[in-house]
Amino acid sequence: MSSNGTPTGFLNAEEVTAFRTALCSSLLFCRRKSFKSITVFGAGRQAFWHIRLALLLRGGSLKTVNIISRTFSDRVRELLQTFYAIDPAIKEREGWENVKFSILTPGYGEYARLLKEQLRAADVIITTVPSTTPLFDPTILTSTEGRRRGRLIIAIGSYKPHMIEIPIELFQQAVKPHEHRHYHKHASEGGVVVVDTLTGCLKEAGEIIQSGLAPNQLVEVGELVMLEGQLAGPDNSSDHEVDADGKQIDLQGLRRELSDISSSGEGSMHAVMREGSDLSNLSTISTESTGRKSMDSSRSSKSSGRSLVPGGIGNKIRSLSMDNRKVKSKDDAMATWLREGNVVYKCVGMGLMDLVVGEGLIALAREKGVGTTIPNF
Repeated sequence: MSSNGTPTGFLNAEEVTAFRTALCSSLLFCRRKSFKSITVFGAGRQAFWHIRLALLLRGGSLKTVNIISRTFSDRVRELLQTFYAIDPAIKEREGWENVKFSILTPGYGEYARLLKEQLRAADVIITTVPSTTPLFDPTILTSTEGRRRGRLIIAIGSYKPHMIEIPIELFQQAVKPHEHRHYHKHASEGGVVVVDTLTGCLKEAGEIIQSGLAPNQLVEVGELVMLEGQLAGPDNSSDHEVDADGKQIDLQGLRRELSDISSSGEGSMHAVMREGSDLSNLSTISTESTGRKSMDSSRSSKSSGRSLVPGGIGNKIRSLSMDNRKVKSKDDAMATWLREGNVVYKCVGMGLMDLVVGEGLIALAREKGVGTTIPNF
């Protein structure tokens, strides 16, 4: 709807829901350093769009796509045929003309062995099944061997308290304190589980509820994508972008302001740096609570001999070079964890995603002349 409540468009949400969910997941998988193999549970529209966006956005580095399904059904065949039928010119342009696809079902005699191999070799694991039991044995990934390399796990199929796809042991491992002497044995842990919506996952996500995770053990994906050096993406180090009106956006300043404004409570970047995570040995947290901001800023300005520049939080932060270095240090550590460490992401969906993506699709439809327009509706 427009700002005055007039309907601007009607969309069938089935395809859009799968598309926008995969878009949100791409905020994390686009930042992974290694992206050669993905393993996907399920063969529905969520599975299709996660695979399609992975091919579109990271096709140049992707080598294998492993699809795991309960049965070799018509839906699985159609999924494979859809990718095989894509124009070779498109595949070449996107860089995935040599990607190998495989299908694995429990009916295959070597299922247990191949499942273990594919999960451990995967850079990204995506689950899209509304299951009520874990899809695999937790020891495959929680054992010392399973933790030697970092991977991104995206769980989006379960969306009710009784549903569960990922073993709760993986969620508990992601947030529990780790002893320093074990660091050489496994990839870094952030100390939290990443979620799309804090309140939504606490109420709806079976894995979160059954794992007994507390709010301060969760961090929303919106906090993490604004980290220093992350907003521009791995292939774009620019600190300035241009908005729809052609005006330059100071990404550095925006990131610093958001980092400072973020509260130190539940669902903020502070949770990533909490005691016990692999990142907790860094210096004092950069995202202080509102009640401590002014006091900390005052102390920093006195110690550095600098005066605060009037004109808002952004100017104050930029005037404190020491604080800026601390922010960058922490952002770099968290960015490295997002790129290379063990990251678990749980998504239950947000209405805001539908509104944003829907508005974009309506605008695109108007530009392309697609759809039906009803005058004076």
